[in-house]
Amino acid sequence: MADFLLELRCEEIPARMQAGARAELEKLFRRELEAAGVKHDNLRIWSTPRRLALIAYDLPAATEAVSEEAKGPPEGAPDAAVDGFCKKNGVTRDQLELRDVKGRMTWFAVIEQPGRPMAEVLAEAIPAIIRDFSWPKSMRWGAASISTDSLRWVRPLSGIVALLDGEVVEVEVGGIRSGRETMGHRFHHEGPITIGSADDYAEKLRACHVIVDHEERARLIREGAASVAAKAGLTLVADEGLVIENAGLTEYPVPLLGRFDEAFLDVPPEVIQLTARVNQKYFVCEDAEGKLANAFICTANIAAKDPAVVVDGNRKVLAARLSDARFFWEQDQKKTLRQHAKGLERITFHEKLGTVAQRHERFVSLADDFQGELADAVPDAREAAALLKADLVTEMVGEFPELQGGMGGYYAQAEGLRAPVVAAIRDHYKPAGQADELPIGDAATLTALIDKVDALVGFFGADMKPTGSKDPFALRRAALGVIRIITERHLRLSLERLFDAAAQLYRNQGIEVANASTDLLDFFADRLKVQQREAGVRHDLIDAVFALGGEDDLVRLLARVHALQAFVGTEDGANLLAGYKRAANILKKEDWRGPEGEIARTGEEDPLALVDDPDLAPVIAAKMAERHAAATQLSYTPEPAEKALIDALAVAAPRAAEAVQTERFADAMAALATLRAPIDRFFEEVTVNAAEAEKRAARLALLARFRDAVHRVADFSRIEG
Repeated sequence: MADFLLELRCEEIPARMQAGARAELEKLFRRELEAAGVKHDNLRIWSTPRRLALIAYDLPAATEAVSEEAKGPPEGAPDAAVDGFCKKNGVTRDQLELRDVKGRMTWFAVIEQPGRPMAEVLAEAIPAIIRDFSWPKSMRWGAASISTDSLRWVRPLSGIVALLDGEVVEVEVGGIRSGRETMGHRFHHEGPITIGSADDYAEKLRACHVIVDHEERARLIREGAASVAAKAGLTLVADEGLVIENAGLTEYPVPLLGRFDEAFLDVPPEVIQLTARVNQKYFVCEDAEGKLANAFICTANIAAKDPAVVVDGNRKVLAARLSDARFFWEQDQKKTLRQHAKGLERITFHEKLGTVAQRHERFVSLADDFQGELADAVPDAREAAALLKADLVTEMVGEFPELQGGMGGYYAQAEGLRAPVVAAIRDHYKPAGQADELPIGDAATLTALIDKVDALVGFFGADMKPTGSKDPFALRRAALGVIRIITERHLRLSLERLFDAAAQLYRNQGIEVANASTDLLDFFADRLKVQQREAGVRHDLIDAVFALGGEDDLVRLLARVHALQAFVGTEDGANLLAGYKRAANILKKEDWRGPEGEIARTGEEDPLALVDDPDLAPVIAAKMAERHAAATQLSYTPEPAEKALIDALAVAAPRAAEAVQTERFADAMAALATLRAPIDRFFEEVTVNAAEAEKRAARLALLARFRDAVHRVADFSRIEG
């Protein structure tokens, strides 16, 4: 067994490309080994700004000999065909074997592939890896670059170290020959370093101020930045993405703390943090009160003799950037948000959906459609709705698009608008993801819903729905945001009414959008299943409730689903589900049609069946009792089990329907539970397909009434199990 080291050295590799480059190197190396018949898992891949390195531990000295067979033409085939087969497989005629293949003698070639030294395999693999390497962007260089066949790499490739068990694997790629020499830190070490083997690679580089392990560099930055902040009595604002980026920019990271002018703290803290992070790759700190401090932490790539000089240089650069930010902040405040909002007339929301200014008009009108517990917040929401996107035309958001919404809140606060209006402008993008916090306050809740519903209705109505993994307008995120706001705030509202109102507002502006309420409700059902999966809610139960139609109150729907999930998890629920499926299968097999010659369906013959009005619950119950009495007038004496089911349905069906209408879903499940024993007994003792046509029809009708009673709670046909 032997260890193999491969280092590919070049000019600075962009930090953002290094993780992908490590994965690509591993993939290509495994590909080459597997092509040679070697399965190997013991690898380490490292990267620095100036090198990619791979160490493969415990490689075999040689590949194993293998025997391969190739099937050729049948006996008696033309000589040309046989000779071509021999030539293709590198054998002679006397090396062929005849074998019986389905009664016909056929020529076979047995090809013995001898084992190959690992050095030979690697010598072929290295050029293939380099030439097949995929970079997001690559370049050619030097005199050879006039040819399109010349070597491409992310930056000019300058060296290859290839050592197997301490011996150089001889290769040449693009005029670069492999060897055992590499280079240390650009400033801390001059001249080449001789590597003895894979074992001393990392330590020799460390001695020359190169920490080759990217994870170690990230740890040093993470811990070092926290340490220098703590020594100054501050707390580092954690930013793992920035840690990884700095690890990709340095070979010998040294975190250093500096200070900037306190006057810059008048600028919103998010602006300071983004300026430091995006433009300079600096960390920021908070003081003991959790407020942004006038401190930054830069990651030097050298161990400076005088760190203060390095810090001062970085401070001056950051000061220039912060001066720009402060200029934007002050310039933007020379106009009110309402004045900024006039500039939205020239910004197109989408070519099919009008301008952002038109969105503001729709936002204001849509706010009036919210009543109930949010009614008191409508005036504040209306005021904010006319200003929601005004910060899009400010200088600050032009520089930092990530701050849209938040900057609007800051400008609204500086302008002296009331706190609920400020919050409504600031938070209307929330929640931006499953882990993001919800908007704070009723007015902010309203503007967040308005913004998302307007976009969903517009893009769905213009037939620009998400497809597969493509969602260019982030409509899945918008739907999840609406779901989270409604369910976590327990808001009682009709989604369909809201969608229809939003669509009408588009049409009032002359923007033609189709009514997409049905598609949107289906889309919300899918998103709800995704969102509730983590909470342990079964997706089929959400389908079972949605399938009944008319259910667009997400709070009520989830309450119903939770009660249903608790019920089907019991013995009564499981057995009732089995009984339901048996009844449904019989009705389907018999193609049962009701007295009017229509296929029995869930209450569709009853205009009151799906009415969402608790005051009508007694009327519905009475109507059901009346229909039941008419349906149970039999011309024969029912069997005891049949009579028991008839009587149980007479009680359970109206009880379940009334409980659903008054949102007592646990009571509805309890009513269904009383049908479990009667339906089990019915199937055990009663012959549904009786010889007498009258009995058969009555018993099928009874099963249809049983199915309809269950359907008033949920469509059990959608439930798995």
